[in-house]
Amino acid sequence: PPGAGSSGKMAAPISRESRGPDPGAAPYGNFPNYSRFHPPEGRVSLLPQGLLSSLFPAATRPLLGLDVGCNSGELSVALYQHLLGLQDSDSSPEPPGGAKELKLLCCDIDPELIRRAQQSSPFPASISFASLDIMDPRAREPFLSSFLQRFGRSRFDIGFCMSVTMWIHLNHGDRGLLDFLALLASLCTFLLVEPQPWRCYRAAARRLRRLGRRDFEHFRSLRINGDMAQSITHILTQQCAMELVCSFGNTAWDRSLLLFRATRAQPQGSD
Repeated sequence: PPGAGSSGKMAAPISRESRGPDPGAAPYGNFPNYSRFHPPEGRVSLLPQGLLSSLFPAATRPLLGLDVGCNSGELSVALYQHLLGLQDSDSSPEPPGGAKELKLLCCDIDPELIRRAQQSSPFPASISFASLDIMDPRAREPFLSSFLQRFGRSRFDIGFCMSVTMWIHLNHGDRGLLDFLALLASLCTFLLVEPQPWRCYRAAARRLRRLGRRDFEHFRSLRINGDMAQSITHILTQQCAMELVCSFGNTAWDRSLLLFRATRAQPQGSD
């Protein structure tokens, strides 16, 4: 997942060599084999077929999606296939007749993971992968603006934030999490969030300590804690002008899939 701080720019991800073989040695969540531990099917199977059509029944233009913290892209591709009703074996760059057209922009702080995603993507015409520090406004704003302007748009139709919030929170503190959620709410008409529960924070901190690494700078001072799905729902609905549309249940590893909608969304086709 992405990173740079609200209080300063985050350092570049630690190299594979310095991480060593321990799969937990990824302080920004940029695990090299993440999909082996949390397979994409565990998320997409919870999402109903035809979700895009139900959210955008009258859309005639391409729908734009933003996937923040995409890792090496396996989940991004699975989401794209599921949302367009494509079979796993169907790598056609065009959606089937009657399906919504989706242009998906996926970003991650780790350039090596992005290279892997670019090399393995079966849909290069529809899914773009880019290395981006989403919390660095100097990098983020021109990059996202240029993508949106290609389609004459000012925001994304749908955003995905899948097991990213904890890494933003641990590396940037409460203020960073609030800023990140406000950013996504300002960018996306719909937002699908998979928050990590608080026990994952403790486990991530323990992993760093076991490896002899410096603890997360903000971990012991976080005031937003406890039930993180509830906290993130409260922040998005009370501070970010969004409403909770649906909870799709929990994955096998007990993470909620929550869909939000901007309450001040522009009418379809107006931007």
